[in-house]
Amino acid sequence: MLPELRALDDLPRHTATQVKNQWGDVVRQVTRTGAAAITSHSALEMVLMPAADYEELVRSIAALTAQRQSSLDELTQRFDARLSLLQQPDASARVESLFNARGKLAKRPKAGGSF
Repeated sequence: MLPELRALDDLPRHTATQVKNQWGDVVRQVTRTGAAAITSHSALEMVLMPAADYEELVRSIAALTAQRQSSLDELTQRFDARLSLLQQPDASARVESLFNARGKLAKRPKAGGSF
């Protein structure tokens, strides 16, 4: 399960010097709050978080990446199938006959399987 992530502005802040000089206190706070923002010269430089939360983020990103790739693969297969239809020798004639029909159907469409 993805850890609860807070906005950067809501994280407790520590300077790099505080982290260096008071490492134990910073670790205890990160354990309590879940993360801490580390600043250097008043600029946010990094976020300190527990290793387990980081590993869960990595797993979640990997799962999302795999899901996105699966969706892209499916779309690629559908595109390739449609493209192969357009590349058949009689495709040009079929498209031309479609345009020549000007919206008129050769036979009336059925409304469903029971119709």
